[in-house]
Amino acid sequence: MQFGEAVDHHLSTIAARDLNAFLATVHDDVSLVAPNGRLLAGRDEVAAFHREWFGDPDWSWALEPLRRTEAGGTGVAIHGVTYSDLDADGKPYTMTYVLTLVFARIGGAWLLLHDQNTVT
Repeated sequence: MQFGEAVDHHLSTIAARDLNAFLATVHDDVSLVAPNGRLLAGRDEVAAFHREWFGDPDWSWALEPLRRTEAGGTGVAIHGVTYSDLDADGKPYTMTYVLTLVFARIGGAWLLLHDQNTVT
């Protein structure tokens, strides 16, 4: 699979809220920085976060590809995100952020190594 295809597949697993398919795209030593600055490290923490997030039926997002590049065994994909959800009181809110995904090519597979969410 080419890098661009791997990114598209990874993002499609999120849109489908398919935890098992998502985890198949993730490196064991993955890290994630959430929009609030919280750092998650390792497959187990990232899986727990996504299990809860995927279980929330209220959110949606729109992605705008900004940049994709690869060098050797590293690939970076950057997207602008408009995220919509309901807060704890059931009121709708929207936030925008930059999503940066860093992948490493391991053997023939591209696996997510780092997921950075930067509020804009």
